[in-house]
Amino acid sequence: MRGSNAVKFFSILVITGILTWIAAFGSFAGFDIPGAKDIRPGIDIQGGVDAKLYAITEDGKKPSEKDLDSARFTIEKRLDSNNIFDRVVTVDYQKGYVLVQIPHKKGESFDPQKSIEEIGKTALLTFQEVDETKKNADGTYIPADPTKEDEKKRIILQGQDIKDATSEPSQDGSGFQISLKMSDEGAKKFAEATARLVGRPIAIFMDNKQISAPVVNEAIPNGTARISLNGTPANEQKAEAKELAGLIKSGALPFKLEAKQVNNISPTLGSNALSVSIEAFVVAFILICIFMVGYYRLPGFIAAIALFLHTVMELLALSWMHITVTLPGIAGLILTIGMAVDANVIIFERIKEEIRDGKTLRTAIEVGFKRAFSAVLDGNITTIIAALVLLKFGTGPIQSFAYTLLIGVILSFITAVTATRLMLNAVSDLDIAKHPVLYGVSARLKGGKANG
Repeated sequence: MRGSNAVKFFSILVITGILTWIAAFGSFAGFDIPGAKDIRPGIDIQGGVDAKLYAITEDGKKPSEKDLDSARFTIEKRLDSNNIFDRVVTVDYQKGYVLVQIPHKKGESFDPQKSIEEIGKTALLTFQEVDETKKNADGTYIPADPTKEDEKKRIILQGQDIKDATSEPSQDGSGFQISLKMSDEGAKKFAEATARLVGRPIAIFMDNKQISAPVVNEAIPNGTARISLNGTPANEQKAEAKELAGLIKSGALPFKLEAKQVNNISPTLGSNALSVSIEAFVVAFILICIFMVGYYRLPGFIAAIALFLHTVMELLALSWMHITVTLPGIAGLILTIGMAVDANVIIFERIKEEIRDGKTLRTAIEVGFKRAFSAVLDGNITTIIAALVLLKFGTGPIQSFAYTLLIGVILSFITAVTATRLMLNAVSDLDIAKHPVLYGVSARLKGGKANG
């Protein structure tokens, strides 16, 4: 085994070992890292909570069907921004409430009551010109009253003027901030206001609570802005920035919602649904590995290692991205294993053809991967397109399936084309690994040996 190839081979084994440890135990080298046990199962597997959110309107009247539908759509977007896909959001038009069901298991650190309260926030974002002579007792500015014409003019931007919102580390690296991208109309209004208010503060309010009040240094014509979280402790800024960005991005509710009934709900598939699904996954994995080793010999063994790495990486990705995994999501996970094997089958068959044509082993591996690449790439691209369509138009469990499928396809392409190739090149340098029988090819070859 050549020196560089040996380093690459053992590097992949070390990476696989480290990721496996993290997935199994959720920590490494003293750092607490989310592992497979932190993956959140959906309502169908572990149950959850439901809450009836009643509308609190200014005039006390029951909201219209249009407003209730708007509230339902906004709530779904907020749940999607938190990767909670296995949820049910329905509307009772007669009684004027929205029913929300989200996954939760008793004893989890996840607080469903807090999540329900966050869902019900109006989340009306405004940028306002302020009266610097009028402040609250805590030093924050008093927001404008939109019902008064003279004060309404102080509102520069509202939530609908914001095209996108993301959380990111602050420029000095001391905390987190929210980066905003405005619509064309919003950018125009913001440019005019910042040019007029140079040297004066513009206060940013969320539901009439001031979250920032930066002083304008110069006109800002590019339609971007950043919200700092100076009033929030540094250790809480990351979660706060993510939450606010999600609320801004999903839009404001037409009214405030108050949770009056919160109840536990039982899993729809029974308490053993998760264990049965895991058993099915393990059995499928073992059978696939046995087939690959039995049919493709040494390349099949290498593929089994890459397949194991792919599985560990996907479990960690689902955990780190906080994606709710439903039963359809587990089906997507199993499907991606099959797709990863399909890529290896295409590659290995090409390698066998090259060996039969009398090429040296190293040349056969290089040419085999090269000629199989386009077929593997095309297959993965078509699946990625299908997954993206499901993400765009699907809801709930369908999105869980789409996410696991999308992540799995991308990772399977990486492991099949990169990890498998590196390990196979490294092993093929060994004299004991040069015999064509180890690659599923008869020793009687056209044009001579496969050695070299």
